[in-house]
Amino acid sequence: MKSRDDEEAAAAMRTVGSYGAAVRVVEEAAEEILLLWTIQQPASRRQNEFVRHSSISLRLDACGHHLSILQSPSSMSTPGVTGAVLWDSGVVLGKFLEHAVDSGSLVLQGKRVVELGSGCGLVGCIAALLGADVILTDLPDRLRLLKKNVQVNVDEGNVRGSARVSELTWGDELDPEFIEPSPPEFVLGSDVIYSEGAVEDLLFTLRQLSGCHTTIFLAGELRDDAVLEFFLEAAMEEFLVGHVDQTQWHPDYCSNRVAIFVLVKKS
Repeated sequence: MKSRDDEEAAAAMRTVGSYGAAVRVVEEAAEEILLLWTIQQPASRRQNEFVRHSSISLRLDACGHHLSILQSPSSMSTPGVTGAVLWDSGVVLGKFLEHAVDSGSLVLQGKRVVELGSGCGLVGCIAALLGADVILTDLPDRLRLLKKNVQVNVDEGNVRGSARVSELTWGDELDPEFIEPSPPEFVLGSDVIYSEGAVEDLLFTLRQLSGCHTTIFLAGELRDDAVLEFFLEAAMEEFLVGHVDQTQWHPDYCSNRVAIFVLVKKS
């Protein structure tokens, strides 16, 4: 016979948006932070398990393809520059998408996808290889490297979906290309929750991109509990937020320094 705690735990599990596996619904931001830092203990775990910031490129097998993602390590010394190198959260999210499609809990074939803060473009490239029509976005000064990686890794003659690059600054009004004739089915982001100052602009853009059939996947490095709590509190005002357990990730690409959340706009 189930205990009351078991029943309450089961009630907190549900599917969110177009993701077919049940996830734990985040009820309180502070409680979620406590769970993450207590259970995963990110500060005691190895950083950059899957990437090397000193390398010019990252090689990764995904979706039957050998990807080679160029990085710009020298740009990291420039104040304010982001997206020049890969983080574990990008690798984890990309391989999670592949695993979710292979396991039948996610369908990307023919779906419209917008990736925010694409950086080097790994996640968007994997989504295109999985059949999605992807717009990879970032700030103007990051587009050159992003375009190069899309050209190198998304060969239109050997890819189920498509990928193109476009400028997008969080907090600005969206260009119609992102939401017409309808909002995208999916929005993706890795390592996009990194400062309280960027949260308001990020949420503004997520609201604009989200329709009634839009599902958002965000993967983040567990660096600053205050920043993540700030984001969750603000996001939960307008979005249903679920935490994707590591048992649903690609078994070879799990990290206790990373968390994945799935969000849908509240009706």
